[in-house]
Amino acid sequence: MCEYFAVTVKSEENIMAMLKVIEVLAQSDESWEDAAQSAITNAAKTVKGIKSIYIENMEATVEDDSIVNYRINGKITFQLEGT
Repeated sequence: MCEYFAVTVKSEENIMAMLKVIEVLAQSDESWEDAAQSAITNAAKTVKGIKSIYIENMEATVEDDSIVNYRINGKITFQLEGT
């Protein structure tokens, strides 16, 4: 599930930059923070210029009264090359 859209912001040099946002799903058996880091690490393999991640939703799966998977639904913002 990916959602793409671009927004325009002013950078420090007062030049307009184009940003893109992708929606990602990630999971970890350690923590929600680890799931978020996993999302960034995997996205960084193909996306450059990552600026932020917004965690939209957190979920956990439970087995035998213990959390076994931490899941996040996040939006990663990155700057498009050449802007």
